[in-house]
Amino acid sequence: MKQFSIPITYKSPLIAAIKEYRKKADKMKKDFTPTLLDFGPVQLFLARHFGFCYGVENAIEIAFKTIEENAGKRIFLLSEMIHNPQVNADLLEKGVQFLQDTHGNQLVPFENLTKEDIVIVPAFGTTLAIENKLKNIGIAIEKYNTTCPFVEKVWNKSEQIAIKNYSVIVHGKPTHEETRATFSHAAAKTPTVVINDMNEAIELGKYILGQLPAEKFYTTFKDKHSDGFDVQKDLQRIGVVNQTTMLASDTQAIADYLKKIMVEKYNLTDNNIHERFADTRDTLCYATNDNQSAVYGLLETKADLAIVIGGYNSSNTSHLVELCEQKLPTYFINGEDKIIDKTIIQHFNFHTKTEETATDFLPNKNPVKILLTSGASCPDALVEGVIKKLISFFNTKITVEETIKQFN
Repeated sequence: MKQFSIPITYKSPLIAAIKEYRKKADKMKKDFTPTLLDFGPVQLFLARHFGFCYGVENAIEIAFKTIEENAGKRIFLLSEMIHNPQVNADLLEKGVQFLQDTHGNQLVPFENLTKEDIVIVPAFGTTLAIENKLKNIGIAIEKYNTTCPFVEKVWNKSEQIAIKNYSVIVHGKPTHEETRATFSHAAAKTPTVVINDMNEAIELGKYILGQLPAEKFYTTFKDKHSDGFDVQKDLQRIGVVNQTTMLASDTQAIADYLKKIMVEKYNLTDNNIHERFADTRDTLCYATNDNQSAVYGLLETKADLAIVIGGYNSSNTSHLVELCEQKLPTYFINGEDKIIDKTIIQHFNFHTKTEETATDFLPNKNPVKILLTSGASCPDALVEGVIKKLISFFNTKITVEETIKQFN
């Protein structure tokens, strides 16, 4: 896989050594057991896969290279480069301005732009409408487009089934930048609906089966369907794709459910299911799959708590939290500064979208066992920072530097 040039401040000698060691020992990526960092009174178990993915490193490289090569020019990001506060803060510090927030609200009017300005498209991609607005201004967005290739893969899959007259069902978070972009690209080719979860899949199934009046669809799925969507006609042939950072098991369950509905509606068999339900295969990115599989492997280890590191508006990170909290106390933090001391941690509750304070989060036992992972937009340096903060609370005889040598 391509090696990217990213700022050294995002790198970690410890994490780099561990990842390289695991990569050499498990080239086929079949071993999802965690890596044990045994510091004596505290044992840390690192997930097999975590941290920056291909798309994120590609976006960061392009963004910082663009800044370096265009001194004196106005540089804008369409929205957050990735969902990591430290990376976005670094870009803002270098003079980059955001045109929109993560929900698509305008921060800088497009009318203020000129063809001399540079606009970087983030890793999530963007809508066709915004692409056209920027092109009409004369801005060459192709040169500074950091859209993740795995997001583009979903767009391509949508187009492939659109050509065969299937409507597209997008499993994603409706307000997420990536889902808005995928919806735009799919809707330009075929009738499209966004569903957020299994509850909405079940609701959609009722319209397919004719169990609910068609007119109610337009209220239930308001702002989630393409213009001119005909609920009686456009749900006769469907295919499911997803936001690349969704929980894999959720997408599979939704696809299986809708497939079952089509079988029931049209009395289909395995031989003719393709007449009504498209085989889209899995459209999750490799990193989402790897990171989620690694968490399943991580959770087989008996531990006292889990800590997940990443941006609070990061979809892929929130799903790692969701998996962990099913098994044990889980704390979602965006950096080491959230660990106040050995007893207090400030963590994010992604269900209520609020930051909370927990006390006595580290149990009084020996050893304390902690599971650790991070999202695909989280720099490894932040993970090392959390490790150092945690072990600073214990009388450890092994240093981080000595630990690095174990993996070299």
